[in-house]
Amino acid sequence: MLQAEIQEMSLADPVTTCLSPAVHYMVCKLGFEIEDSHSVNSIVSENGEVCWRTITELVHYRESDQNVDYIKSVQLLGPLCESVHLHLQSLTMEQFEVQYSLWFQWTNCTELLLEVFAALDSMEATAIALSLMKLTSCLERALGDVFLLIGEDCPFLLRDLLASQELAAVFGQSVMNVLRVFIGSPYGLNLRNILWHGFASPQEIPAKYCSMLLILTAGLGQLLKIYLLQTETILVHRPYIAFTNLKELDIFPDINHEVLSITEELAKISSFVLKTMLPFWVAALTAFRQHRYADCVILLLPQLETGLRLLFTTVNKCPNRLLTAESSSLYTTFDEMLTKQLNDKEINQLPLILGEPSMEFLWDFLNHQEGPRVRDHLSHGEINLNEFPREIANQILAFSVTLLCRFSEVEELTAFKEHTAIKPLISCASCYRSRFHPIARLKKQVLKCMKSISSWPELPIVPEEQIQEIPGLERSAETSPCISMTTEILSQLQHHLPQNCYILDDLMNNLLSEKLLVELCSTHICTLYCPRSVLEILVVFRKISTQCHQVSDQVIASTEMRYTQWINKILRSRQRHNYLRMLHSIKFLSPVLRLILMLIILELINIHTVCEKNPCDYQQYIKFLKSILQYTENLVTYTSPEKNKWDESMELTHKALIKIWTFSERKLTLMQLATQVKLS
Repeated sequence: MLQAEIQEMSLADPVTTCLSPAVHYMVCKLGFEIEDSHSVNSIVSENGEVCWRTITELVHYRESDQNVDYIKSVQLLGPLCESVHLHLQSLTMEQFEVQYSLWFQWTNCTELLLEVFAALDSMEATAIALSLMKLTSCLERALGDVFLLIGEDCPFLLRDLLASQELAAVFGQSVMNVLRVFIGSPYGLNLRNILWHGFASPQEIPAKYCSMLLILTAGLGQLLKIYLLQTETILVHRPYIAFTNLKELDIFPDINHEVLSITEELAKISSFVLKTMLPFWVAALTAFRQHRYADCVILLLPQLETGLRLLFTTVNKCPNRLLTAESSSLYTTFDEMLTKQLNDKEINQLPLILGEPSMEFLWDFLNHQEGPRVRDHLSHGEINLNEFPREIANQILAFSVTLLCRFSEVEELTAFKEHTAIKPLISCASCYRSRFHPIARLKKQVLKCMKSISSWPELPIVPEEQIQEIPGLERSAETSPCISMTTEILSQLQHHLPQNCYILDDLMNNLLSEKLLVELCSTHICTLYCPRSVLEILVVFRKISTQCHQVSDQVIASTEMRYTQWINKILRSRQRHNYLRMLHSIKFLSPVLRLILMLIILELINIHTVCEKNPCDYQQYIKFLKSILQYTENLVTYTSPEKNKWDESMELTHKALIKIWTFSERKLTLMQLATQVKLS
């Protein structure tokens, strides 16, 4: 049904632009209305020095409030941009490099800016649009570095950065106003946003604006040099962000040349792709073939946004929102399309159409704080483009292929969907589960902690007969109650296990095993649109798990160190006794820590039910969790090499077990009552 609606929409009224009339006029026509000419010598000197006065004088201000009049400014700056563009076209690469490369060094992206010049020389519209996207992200990153010469917290949004007093203090307000005409305001050309959010097609971006931004970047470098000399300061570049744990991002099979060829054919017939945007898809595939993985993803992400916006506006019946919004309202971007509700509180239909796996993929790769956040990092210039990993490009491209297949009703697509190279991609997409939501991170964290604790029996320890030979070693009075209470809690715990996990004997070893925990962690838990209460609980769970792992690390380090010292006979009498107390204590700490991890996962499986408690019960639950967190924090302190307080650790553990037992007992009673109610 949805595919039919999209197909019908594209046939009835083919989309020729995603720019609203006002924005289209601003970008494509306004700067061409005045046929004036500017001598290039009044803009740049022979050695590449930019004359800012000539440029800033063309920025027009409203008489009423002295704010920038963006319409008049674009109109006046248009001819000057044309002169700059013709000037750059007259230069060879060698001439351009001699005149301007020195002034690009402040961006830390000189090579990239030379590539932008090469793209301008090619006059290929898609290459120029790509270059403009890379130029704006590079410029934003460099301006952020300049901001930090004076300020502390660099603004996240480009418009806020360009409007900052800090940059005005370095470059001058009139210079910043020039930049805002081109990239920093929704009232101006807004070139950065209309490209990065997939509104502009390659043919709609005048090449002269890319040329102008290139010259402005050089001019900023010249102004910055003066400022640095006057203030005797040095510009420090923030390090790039590196993608880590790439194995976690390995979801889809490797894309080969066969898949790339099929994808190019798919893009031509899929209703997910607007025909005006097809050159971007073709260029993205070419970039992947040429191992330009950053370029591939920079080109693909806006087109994913465009295709999803088409679906979004179709299923939510708001076709007008396919276009750029006017400056007085918000654009329809990923941020809104991935939310549960629309601005009018109506349910967003897009997640229901895409399905949970696709939504989880999009949230993982774009939004979750611990995920790669590919679009944010790329669009804000935080990534070294030359080192962009193939693995991420492979995932984004493979996911895009599945969308091309899903949202079309063209008969030819049936054969593509069944193709042996495409079917595995569709299969992977259909069973995707979040890897970067806090729930997924907690599961991974708990399993890692369990693996660490499970390694304790393999630690080198003193033979039991040597321990017995030492007179005066007192057994902790707390260890025996700890064992019996742990066993009792485990008995209660069985009632909370899934039916296929019920255990009859040897509870201590079987119920607290790493194998069972892995099995429980494989239980699917919905991650989309978790309420705040769930996220609050997850924060506490993760803190508890972190503390448990810290205890395990300390036990492992202390055990290995003390054993070596024991063998080498360099421990004093008191240290020997303390070491043996530690060995005695960790026998009982191990099941208790594993018990806590097991409780976390069992509670996690039912977390959405837990958060449906009434406010009073919920507050008591949070209070209980924070008491367990306090216990683990204290345990970290007592088991540290500096403290080595093992008897005290067991006392703490006994008190914590009483709290866990009380909690489990109460929970079991509530479950029994609920069962009785159902039976009655």
